[in-house]
Amino acid sequence: MSSPAPWQLREPVETQVLDASEGRRSLSSFLISGMLMSFLGAILPAWRYHLSADFKEVGYYFLSLNLGFLLSVATAHVLLPRRGVKFVLIAANAMACAGFLYLALTSPPVPAIWRLFGLCWIGVSAGLLNAGVFQAISPQYRHDRAATMNLAGVMFGLGCLVTALLVAGTYYVYTVPSILILFAILPGFFAANYAKAKITPQPFLQQVPLAQLLRDFRNPGAILFSLLLFFQFGNEWSIAGWLPLFLIRRLGISPADSLLLLALYWAALLVGRIVSQLLLKRMSHGLLLIGSIVSALLGTIVLASTNNRFGAVMGILFVGGGFASVYPLVTEKIAHRFPYYHPGFYNGIFSFAITGGFIAPWCLGYFAQNWGIRAVMVLPLLGTCMVFALVLLIMLEAKLSGLAATK
Repeated sequence: MSSPAPWQLREPVETQVLDASEGRRSLSSFLISGMLMSFLGAILPAWRYHLSADFKEVGYYFLSLNLGFLLSVATAHVLLPRRGVKFVLIAANAMACAGFLYLALTSPPVPAIWRLFGLCWIGVSAGLLNAGVFQAISPQYRHDRAATMNLAGVMFGLGCLVTALLVAGTYYVYTVPSILILFAILPGFFAANYAKAKITPQPFLQQVPLAQLLRDFRNPGAILFSLLLFFQFGNEWSIAGWLPLFLIRRLGISPADSLLLLALYWAALLVGRIVSQLLLKRMSHGLLLIGSIVSALLGTIVLASTNNRFGAVMGILFVGGGFASVYPLVTEKIAHRFPYYHPGFYNGIFSFAITGGFIAPWCLGYFAQNWGIRAVMVLPLLGTCMVFALVLLIMLEAKLSGLAATK
């Protein structure tokens, strides 16, 4: 969940009065962001890719979505300072609404190449929405960083969960175009709501100097943190994108049931992140981080080897619960080590990290095409092992840095 180029908050000269209703409206936009980022994994069974062996085509879908997200970086960089937050939020939601309607018109049996354009469009709208909403919540973020990001994470997770449940609940009831029209309604409503709303202009988010970014990447801690986020994002979105197809092909369960298990994965991530925030004050952060990664590692092994629904459920719970704590713990460390870090906005570290979530689901299309659907669990398994190794290196680097500072 991220947006435009390296930014740094510039504190306003006068303290702004926080508008509660405006804050709630802005935070609720993360629900739409979650829907946009997660809908592809949920819609693939509805597009009947569980009956097709052309997994490379599925990989191209993820690539197209992610290219659109990257294109939004330059677009938001131009629009935010020139047209303001309100325009960007209206445009992003309107684009999302139009994108879903376009995909409704180009659903199978229309050739896949037409859907690639729609997915790229959805990616652009998702990136613009994230850019606008992070700008809009800046006063809340300055006032209470932890609470703001926790609420944003909950709303984003709810958006992902609602997406899976919506497709699962309508799979045998509505046609695919009808389902996508339902998806279009909510961003259309938000676009109209923002058009009527009064949004207070926010201080511009200033770029971090290039020299500062280069200094960061000479820091071993920054390199290790960015690598960890790179692999962690890839792990989370690999599971989210391919889980329904994997469960249908591997276990032979129905598409609707596979989508319910995808909803279970999102629920495990959501609940796990809430629980991890409570545990942060009560136990060692290092112990919690290692325990989370061990849980995720166990879950990926169970998912890769199971041949029954019970094993799939347990694997999903282990993976979701394990993944849940990694991102909050790592971003907390980044915020402490790099004061200008603003979650959701690209800086030198985060822009590299988010590409892990972009690349991994695309690569899995080639894995599945060449070695079968079971191969889609190989990349998250290897990625989790890499995250575990990086956590150990980060702890070692922190200890060595501490020793050096005391000399």
